[in-house]
Amino acid sequence: MQSTTRLLRVITIAAAATTVALSASAADLRVHFDKTEPGDILPAQNAACVPTRQGKSAPGRNVSPAILWSKGPAGTKSYALALVDPTVPTDRSNFNKEGVTIDRDVPRSEFVHWVLVDIPASQLHLPAGADGEGLSKSGLPLKRTLHGLRGQNGAGDGTLKNGQHGGYMGPCPPWNDGRIHEYQLTVYALDVSALKLPPVFNRAELLAAAKGHILAQGTATVNYTINERARK
Repeated sequence: MQSTTRLLRVITIAAAATTVALSASAADLRVHFDKTEPGDILPAQNAACVPTRQGKSAPGRNVSPAILWSKGPAGTKSYALALVDPTVPTDRSNFNKEGVTIDRDVPRSEFVHWVLVDIPASQLHLPAGADGEGLSKSGLPLKRTLHGLRGQNGAGDGTLKNGQHGGYMGPCPPWNDGRIHEYQLTVYALDVSALKLPPVFNRAELLAAAKGHILAQGTATVNYTINERARK
């Protein structure tokens, strides 16, 4: 009898553990760049800079990529996203400098390429070009669109004195960087339909406003480089 009781307890505990594991798994969003596998090179059409035959860079088409994500858990009222390159050399003095190769092991920091919030809960994808196509010195207006509210990308400084710098800004790594850059797209499922944000906001302010409201999140990573000799 005691053996049977112990066995039932073990089964109950195992079942509970499985339920917790399933719940944790359900809280993870599946995020994808359309027609691109994790770790692939981002298509050139999505870049702000493309390589030239001379090993330098030229302006690219800068088309915001087609992306999709799985449905958030019960209670999801909106989504938000941020695209970040965490592999930018902290010291920018050698960017695109003739005769210099930036070492793969130099200190790196983040650059934010895209911030979008208040994406309707019914929307689980954005088509190519939905939030940017073509280059602009000041980016796109910081306004609400059918697919969400734009935040400032890394070209902005938190003010409007140098332009609004909203919308997608594609990759443009230094052509002399010895490291392949990573681009991490994170989508957040939120329990509010709209975040409380100022008219001009960036990724840091998005994350601060989303604190306590994130039901699930997921990240997809792609790579890009101008330098054909660059390595991970």
